[in-house]
Amino acid sequence: MRPDVPNVSRGLVLVVGLAVLWLGHPPAVAADDATPQTAEMAGYLLVPHRKVPESYNAGFSMYVAAWPLLKNYPGQEFQSGLFGTWMFAQYDGPKPEKAYSDIEGGLGWWRDTRFATETPKFIMGGVALNFVEWANGPGAGKGRDWKNPKGHYAIAQLSPWVLWPPDGLNLKQGTSGELFGYGYLPLPLVAAHKTTAGKDVPTGNQCWTLFLNTANFKGPVTFFLPYFWSKPTVENPKLSGLFLDTRPSEPNKAVQMETQHIPAYIARDAKGETYARVAPTRFPGKPEGDAPLIHRITAYSKAALWDGVEAWFGGGPTASGAIDAGSASVHTFDGKGGATWQIYPHDTPRDKKAAIAWNAFATPLALDDTTYGYQWAKDSVTRADPKNGSLVTLPEYYRLEKDTKGRERWVAVSPKDVPVETGLAKADFPKRRAGDRRPYVTPEEPDSSWRKPGPAAGPFEAKLGDGSVATYYWYRFADQPALLNADLTAEEREGLQKRVELLHRTWTRDREYLPPPKAGKLAELDPAVLVTPPRGLEAGYVPIVTRQAAQD
Repeated sequence: MRPDVPNVSRGLVLVVGLAVLWLGHPPAVAADDATPQTAEMAGYLLVPHRKVPESYNAGFSMYVAAWPLLKNYPGQEFQSGLFGTWMFAQYDGPKPEKAYSDIEGGLGWWRDTRFATETPKFIMGGVALNFVEWANGPGAGKGRDWKNPKGHYAIAQLSPWVLWPPDGLNLKQGTSGELFGYGYLPLPLVAAHKTTAGKDVPTGNQCWTLFLNTANFKGPVTFFLPYFWSKPTVENPKLSGLFLDTRPSEPNKAVQMETQHIPAYIARDAKGETYARVAPTRFPGKPEGDAPLIHRITAYSKAALWDGVEAWFGGGPTASGAIDAGSASVHTFDGKGGATWQIYPHDTPRDKKAAIAWNAFATPLALDDTTYGYQWAKDSVTRADPKNGSLVTLPEYYRLEKDTKGRERWVAVSPKDVPVETGLAKADFPKRRAGDRRPYVTPEEPDSSWRKPGPAAGPFEAKLGDGSVATYYWYRFADQPALLNADLTAEEREGLQKRVELLHRTWTRDREYLPPPKAGKLAELDPAVLVTPPRGLEAGYVPIVTRQAAQD
């Protein structure tokens, strides 16, 4: 997931999250200090799963729980993903060095989210060569400077029924443990190029397409343009052919939950013992039971979708869009797992961070072969609130202790066991709005790709559940700004237009695409992001957001 700026370090810190449990204790906090020291809780929840054959290298899908991780949204310092993955390119030999690139993203909250609520949002999270650019959705990339776009034109809108706000795709407010189904599979929408941006480097023909399976929408939504992956090779031709425009996907991916900042406080009592309190943090489940968190991680071969669509575009029989589960392999769980969550004051060195004794209250569990969750210790977790039995609240209070090997760990304790003089009982975790609520505004110059040739209809408005208003227009598919900046000729864009019109007429929103889940209940998208094309624009036109601003 994205760190303090979109998508910068999730993959870079993966090895650290997997391999290292930093020990030690935080700097001393004076017992007579009336104000506890601000701190944070961060780390990874690790989800091992069995590998599948390397031949299933044409994308993946999975179902992950969506829920309000914190009881109150605490402001823009808060950053955490929910469970997700990193999809890298597959190589025939050793992985190339200094050539990081992938599709990550997922559900979560990020420091640059301007209209955040307790309900998570979804981003696509494509990373070009070594983070030179990243792309989170149509019109959303690295930074907000349209004079220097970095991934802003990397993703094309494909669905005529789903509106994608630049702040992230909204789920229905109040989502609380339901499963969000998503995945990426390549589609042969464009032809491969022997040259890129006028230089003698190739660009492949794989359009990695986001498919969703939710209770109120199913099907393809958006796709990465191949030029996004190949563009950096114009300046570095030695790396051409190494990225997802041409390469298959690595089927065996890490599945984790990455958390970068949950607010916390640390204080010491009169005896010098150190205590901590974290913001009320919640997970799906019940004190006496469990709930699915991850379900049916599936890897596909090209026979699952690509082959049929390629034949269809070549004049063969119509491809239904249903992804063939017979050309897939599902990862299984054995009930193992780990955690690297730690509590520490800001700017604490790595070797001075102490881990939480996570397994004392959360036991990894395979609910069945393809479903993963936790068994929560009854005496450690509590119901989130009397009205919501679908969530439990994790322990809020911890004491720094040493384990049998002399390593320091944060051990959960009861609130009544925390000395009053620490001041932790009075620590406040208020609900806050994002500090930066400036509107997202796309280029308005008359000669920009947003205005020339420009939209076919609009403007229209959608009032979203996060308190923002999205202004959008209907563009002819081939005339959307992303396509005008995709290193495609006018002839190539027209060929793409014809293919998309076929998809719009055939792949309707009322059918199954991803193999459906066998457990849990599906989450819903924010009803406000579901739109209907104007009369006469039903096929070959897509909604594009040009502005997103606070309703107030």
